[in-house]
Amino acid sequence: MSALKIKKGDTVIVLAGKDKGKEGTVTRNLPRDGKVVVAGVNMITRHNKPNQSNPNGGIERIEAPMAVSNVAIKDPTTGGPTRVGFAMVDGQKVRIAKKSGAKIDG
Repeated sequence: MSALKIKKGDTVIVLAGKDKGKEGTVTRNLPRDGKVVVAGVNMITRHNKPNQSNPNGGIERIEAPMAVSNVAIKDPTTGGPTRVGFAMVDGQKVRIAKKSGAKIDG
């Protein structure tokens, strides 16, 4: 897998799947698998057996990784999904939104 254009901390919009249309922040990036973990999206239920650290066990809801192709960065100006491009600004390579041309990186 190549390097991802989506980084940890980016606000993304889900394009496909059960959570289509939801927004969230990327909490983990898994470039080797081509997946990202988005806060509050793609929630799964996990049943835990009792153990020493969690004597009662129980059911917990956690975010599962989802394919990076199913998310798009939120455009800073229009607020909709956009693709990511790169440009040289003041001698530095920065990410830009293809839709509006706005800078994504600070």
